[in-house]
Amino acid sequence: MLHYLVRRLLSLVLSLAVASMVIFAVIEVAPGDPASFMLGTGAQEETVAALREELGLDQGKVSRYLDWVGGMLTGDFGTSYTYRTPVAKMVGERLWVSLPLAIYALTLSTLIALPAGIYAASRRGKAGDMAVMGATQLGVAVPNFWFAMLLVLVFAINLRWFSAGGFVGWDKGLWAGLHALTLPAVALALPQAAILARVMRSALLEVLGEDFMRSARAKGLSQKQAIRRHGLRNALIPVLTIIGLQFSFLLAGAIIIEQVFYLPGLGRLVFQAISARDLIVVESVVMLLVFAVILVNFLVDMAYAVVDPRLRRAA
Repeated sequence: MLHYLVRRLLSLVLSLAVASMVIFAVIEVAPGDPASFMLGTGAQEETVAALREELGLDQGKVSRYLDWVGGMLTGDFGTSYTYRTPVAKMVGERLWVSLPLAIYALTLSTLIALPAGIYAASRRGKAGDMAVMGATQLGVAVPNFWFAMLLVLVFAINLRWFSAGGFVGWDKGLWAGLHALTLPAVALALPQAAILARVMRSALLEVLGEDFMRSARAKGLSQKQAIRRHGLRNALIPVLTIIGLQFSFLLAGAIIIEQVFYLPGLGRLVFQAISARDLIVVESVVMLLVFAVILVNFLVDMAYAVVDPRLRRAA
C-alpha cells in the first residue's frame, strides 16, 4: 500500500509540473498585450513600456515562469493587472462560492443517481428500468444551462421560492447561502446525475452476473440483501471514477451556470480575466483548477485501494 501511495504521489507532482508549463505556454502565446489592452490603442509607446515594466512583463518568459511557480508554492499568486489586488485574495473570495456549489451539486447528483441506478438494475427490462433510463437519456441530452433557465422560470419567476441570481454571502448564515445556491446546484446536478445513474446501473448489472452473486443467492439471500452485502462494493469502482471526474467538472466547468445565476465564483472570475487580458489571474486560477482535478483523481485512486483489495495486493 505504501509503494502504491508513493507512486501516485510522484505521478501527482509530475502532472502538476507538466500542467504548469503547458498552462503558462498556452496563455503566453495568446494574441494581445495586457499593457496595450489596459491603456487602449491610442497610448504612447513609452507609456506602454512603463506599464509593462511595472507589471513585470518586460522580463524573459523563463524568468516569469519561475517567479510564477515559486510564488504559487509559497501561496503568492501575484497581483491582478486589472484590479491591482492580490490574486490569492480574489481566488479565496470566489472559491467560497464555487467550492460549496460543486460539493452541493455533487451531493445532489449522488443522492439522485445511486438509488436510481440501483433501482433500474434490480428491475432490468421492467417498466421501472425503462422509466429511469428514459429520464437519464433526457438528462444527458439536455444542456445544464437550459435546466438553469427552466428552474429560474418556474421557481424564481412563477413560484418565487428562490431568487433568480446573485449570492447573499455566507455571513448571512448557512441556510441563506445554501438557499441561494440551490437552483444553480440543481441545474448542475441533473445532467451529472443522469450520467452517474447510467454508470451505476451498468456496473451493477455486470456484477449481478458474476458467480459470487449467484452463490450468494443460492445461500438464501434475497436480491436486495445480495446487492447490499456483495454487489454494491464491487460495482463502486467505475462509479468512483465518474464521481471524481464530475467533481472536477463541477468545480472547473460551471462558468455558464455562474453566468446565468450571476454568481461571483471562479468561473466568472476566469471569464472576466480573459476578457480583460488579465493573464496572471487566468494562469493562477486555471492552475488551481488543474491542481483540484489532479488531487481529486489522486484521492479516487486511494479510494480504489480501499474499495478493491486487489490493488493493495498488487502494489
